[in-house]
Amino acid sequence: MTARKIAVVFHHRRPNAVRLAGDIAAWAHSAGCSVCCDEADVDAINQGGTIPVVGSSSWRDADLLVSVGGDGTMLRAIHSLGGTLVPVIGVNVGLLGYLTHVEPEAVLAALDQWLNGVEGSSFHYDDRMLLRVSVQNGSKTQSWLALNEVVFEKKQSGHTVRLGVDIDGTHFVTYSADGLIIATPTGSTAYALSARGPVLSPRLQALLMTPVSPHMMFDRSLVLDPREEVVVEVMGQRPVEIAIDGVAVHTLLAGDRVSVQAAPEQARLIRFNDDRFHQILRSKFGLADR
Repeated sequence: MTARKIAVVFHHRRPNAVRLAGDIAAWAHSAGCSVCCDEADVDAINQGGTIPVVGSSSWRDADLLVSVGGDGTMLRAIHSLGGTLVPVIGVNVGLLGYLTHVEPEAVLAALDQWLNGVEGSSFHYDDRMLLRVSVQNGSKTQSWLALNEVVFEKKQSGHTVRLGVDIDGTHFVTYSADGLIIATPTGSTAYALSARGPVLSPRLQALLMTPVSPHMMFDRSLVLDPREEVVVEVMGQRPVEIAIDGVAVHTLLAGDRVSVQAAPEQARLIRFNDDRFHQILRSKFGLADR
């Protein structure tokens, strides 16, 4: 068997995540796999130099990416792949952990299953839709991928913003609101959920558009076909910030337009049991029968 390359991303401020990342590196080395991580993290996980760990700024050629932390760490890990279809295992040392399906005590057994097992029986691939978000600035285009959502939000407290929305080249509505969320089905349990949007199965291919505290009669979420392109334009003089999966990336001014559509790339998560999304939702929300 060709040696496998395993990349590790972890939450730097959680000592248990750092220790677990070191344990994963030790397991990989003993299993004959090479290990890589961010260059700044090598000393934290190579256990005093006893484990050869390669520092790298990219692991798009890895066979597996292991994320140790919460959903935020998982999002950072997936963004680092830039749309490359590297399987990702999420190890939950966070709180809710919608994306991180493996508990710390089970991670080494899960890695054994991945290395020696068969996809479809020992483990399962869950491919997730991504969004492609593009801003045109003159002749230059800035573009990002989002697993959960893109959020258009006001920068000035106490004021709403006006956001004109076109769908497939036809004007739909101008929102007067605190913001607007365009989410994937995976992101329906993130910010969109707190804005009272519907919960969608991540197996769906769809765009979910949800206004945040709208000051207008139409306050409903809209579920769109993934082939439909949404273009958002800033109306009026108040600036609007774009956040991709919770990270602010750009400030929009009056007249700026942003295209949001389903990306051709996907994210590939690994699941080690037969639990479906609705069972995970039941567990995370404590929906036990009374």
